[in-house]
Amino acid sequence: MNEITDFLQKRRSVTVPRMVDIDVPEEDISTILHCAMRVPDHGALNPWKICVISGDARPRLGQTVLRPEFAEAHDDASEDSLIFEENRFLRTSVIMAVLSTPKPHPKIPVWEMELSAGAVCMNIVTAAQSLGYAAQWVTEWYSYNDKMLAALGGNTDTDRIAGFIYIGGKTEAPKERRRPEAQDVLHFISS
Repeated sequence: MNEITDFLQKRRSVTVPRMVDIDVPEEDISTILHCAMRVPDHGALNPWKICVISGDARPRLGQTVLRPEFAEAHDDASEDSLIFEENRFLRTSVIMAVLSTPKPHPKIPVWEMELSAGAVCMNIVTAAQSLGYAAQWVTEWYSYNDKMLAALGGNTDTDRIAGFIYIGGKTEAPKERRRPEAQDVLHFISS
């Protein structure tokens, strides 16, 4: 086994509530982003965008999108839950949103373009974790919200949010969770 396969076999996400907000240097953000773009992409269409949410954009999106959109969808929302939603992006200093932005193409199906956006998400998680950061890819309610999509520069007619990757620090190593049994998910066809 080599260093990369050993890392991948032990890779584990730290959940966002267990992360601590730490500064992520620009050099590490650049490394993560360069790794993110090294994904399979038939036709070199780049059918995705990566939005780095940091600094003042975090509370601004909380005030202009997260809180009002949650309130509109939940008439009975308590003030505590509205505050929680408004502060979602304050849990870490860097959140990377990946948008699936399919392009018209006569030979490449949208499904393959969407898979490419998912690969971007996973590369972000893997790159961040390989640098020692806690990272988690989430798709919560705001991943399916048109106002959030538009705020991130997406086209609400064609684009979708593939996910948000929170990047932060960790106070302890993540605990292992149940993994699939090989016989339940692997099927070998050799003849």
